[in-house]
Amino acid sequence: MHFTKTAALAGLVGLASAQTYTDCNPTTNTSCPSDVGLDKSSYSVDFTAGESSDWTLSSESATYSSSTGAALTITKSGDAPTLISNFYIFFGRVSVMMRASPGTGIVSSVVLESDDLDEVDWEWIGGEDNQVQTDYFGKGNTTAYDRGTIVNLDAATQSTFRNWTLVWTEAETNWYFDGSLIRTLTYADALNGKNYPQTPMRVKVGSWAGGDSSNAEGTIEWAGGETDYSDGPFTMYVESIEIENYNPGGSYTYGDMTGDYSSIVIGASTDNSTDASSSDTTSTTSAKTSTKTSSTKTKTSAVSAASSATSVSGSSANASSNSSASASAASNGTASTSSTSSSTSIASVSGATTVISCSSIWAATALLAAAIFNL
Repeated sequence: MHFTKTAALAGLVGLASAQTYTDCNPTTNTSCPSDVGLDKSSYSVDFTAGESSDWTLSSESATYSSSTGAALTITKSGDAPTLISNFYIFFGRVSVMMRASPGTGIVSSVVLESDDLDEVDWEWIGGEDNQVQTDYFGKGNTTAYDRGTIVNLDAATQSTFRNWTLVWTEAETNWYFDGSLIRTLTYADALNGKNYPQTPMRVKVGSWAGGDSSNAEGTIEWAGGETDYSDGPFTMYVESIEIENYNPGGSYTYGDMTGDYSSIVIGASTDNSTDASSSDTTSTTSAKTSTKTSSTKTKTSAVSAASSATSVSGSSANASSNSSASASAASNGTASTSSTSSSTSIASVSGATTVISCSSIWAATALLAAAIFNL
């Protein structure tokens, strides 16, 4: 197996869905409400059985089928159908079984995002059936666009359901395609943690037209060209989503304005409203024992990176073990890994895989795309 990593072409606009807006940013406003937490360690939703009350559909309507699950369809300018979880998770695994949408200029996305603008992304360009892009942002920092990668795959992403998994811990974030590791980001490599996504996040799955003629030239170019809606409709299919929440709780509250994971207070569970469409397990996460659960939302003690006893997501050894095991359990396939830099480890996937680091001069592009996708 072989892979290469080369500089991106100037015409490729890097991964433009950075979140740049939030209803209330806890790092600048002390009166932000607490986030509703997923109060169980294991959750799954099967959209082949129909819609789920655990998810809000923004913008457009969706249709559901027993064979393909949720169909998120773009038919005209301005469409951006997106499924948004009604709960947040605090470190964990998110596995999405889906088919990306075809179509010039159409962008399919799986995004984890937080109130203080932390973000982890998967993105697929409709004109590139054998490609996926990865990205991350910390605290909305968009001063540079060199965090993304483009991964060329020896597999179709639009005609076959694939497993796309993110395993996110306080130590590192891993991107898996059908069980094969294609990228690793460590806490230290993201400006010593300053840009590392580390606060409770919602899950967003949806699509939008980056190639819409009203968008900036850079956005259209990055999305693969201008979208001709007469070629549509353009549909992304989401079969199921499986989540492990490493720190289950009824709520998540920012204990201070640092945006550091050690400041997050995990509130006690108050109800089981997500039970109807989810599967629960009786396993107890390490967070239940290593972090003080607080229904009154008193601030937890600071978490030392060197102390597993006070780690908000529990033992680092446990987290590392869970990262690999969780992704493998969610899909078939194995990873052949090789480190290409201190910040990114890449695995070849079913043969030759090319990874291109993205660096963009199109700052305005990300702002425009965020305005469309941040629903």
